[in-house]
Amino acid sequence: MQDRDAELIEKVRSLKIERDAVILAHNYQLGEVQDIADFVGDSLELSQRAAETDAAVIVFCGVHFMAETASILCPEKVVLLPDVHAGCPMADMITAERLREKKREHPGALVICYVNSSAEVKAESDICCTSANAVAIVESLDAGEIIFVPDQYLGQYVSARTGRKLILWPGFCPTHARITADRVRELKQEYPRARLVVHPECRPEVIGLADEVLSTGGMCRYARRDDVADMIVGTEIGIIHRLRKENPGKRFIPVSEQAICPNMKSITLEKIVWTLEEMEPEVRVPEEIRVRARAAVDKMLRAGAGRRKKWRGWSYLSP
Repeated sequence: MQDRDAELIEKVRSLKIERDAVILAHNYQLGEVQDIADFVGDSLELSQRAAETDAAVIVFCGVHFMAETASILCPEKVVLLPDVHAGCPMADMITAERLREKKREHPGALVICYVNSSAEVKAESDICCTSANAVAIVESLDAGEIIFVPDQYLGQYVSARTGRKLILWPGFCPTHARITADRVRELKQEYPRARLVVHPECRPEVIGLADEVLSTGGMCRYARRDDVADMIVGTEIGIIHRLRKENPGKRFIPVSEQAICPNMKSITLEKIVWTLEEMEPEVRVPEEIRVRARAAVDKMLRAGAGRRKKWRGWSYLSP
C-alpha cells in the first residue's frame, strides 16, 4: 500500500469517529472505497443498512438515487454523496411527469418502481423493488394491470419468471446493455466448467444463457458455495474486487472489461475525506416528496421481513 493511500485511510477513519459517520458502499465501487466502507452491498442491503444505522451521518458511496433513498429513510440524518455528479443513466430515463402520463393511460394500474430511480419517481409509485426482490413482489400482487419502471430488461425477466404481463417502461442500464450474448458464448467455450452468473438488468438473450440470474448481493452469496470454483460474472466489473477478496483461490472472469459504470467509479478516497471534512455535498429529499416516496420504499423493505399483511388488494410482508 502506498504511503499516500495509508494516510488517506487514516484520515477517513479519524473523520468517521469525529463526525459519527458510517460509510456505505455499493458492490460496483472502486476497490479502495469498498475496503474503507463499514458495509458493502447491493441496493436492497444498503437501503436496509441506512434504515438501521444509529450513526448521525451516512456517507453513501454509490450514485445519487441511492443517497436519496437513504435520505428518504433517514430524514433526521445527514446523508453525504462524495461526488454530487454520480448519477444513474437508467434513473434519468424516466421522470415523475412522464410516469404520471403513463398512469393516466392505465387508470387503476399498480406501479412498481425499480429502486434505480429518482425520489420523485418513487413518490409516484405504489411500491419499489430491487433486482433481488422484484420477482417476489410481483408474485405477491393481486392487480389487473402492473406498470413496471424504468428497466425494461429487469421487467422482462420478472415477467418471464412470474408469468405476469407487465407494462414496461423502455429504460435500461447502458453498462449491462454492453454485455452481449456472443461474448458470453465465447467465454462459456473458453471456460466450460465455469458457472455463468448474470444480473437481471442484462439483455434477455444474455439471461437465457445464464446458469443463475442474481443481484450483486446474490452473486456474492453464490460465489461462497463449495461447488463453485470458476464463475463468469455478467455485471459491472467493480464486483470482481469483492468476489476475489472474499473467495481466495477461486476464479472470477468478467464477461466484459467494458462493463464499467463511470458514475460508480467517480468516488475516491480523496473525495470521501473531503466530504467528511466539509460535510457536503448533502443529499436531502424535500419533505412532501420524501413522505410519498417513503411509503413505496417501506413496502419494499417490508417485503423481506417475514410476516404477511394486506395492502390495496395484494399481500406484502411487514416487520
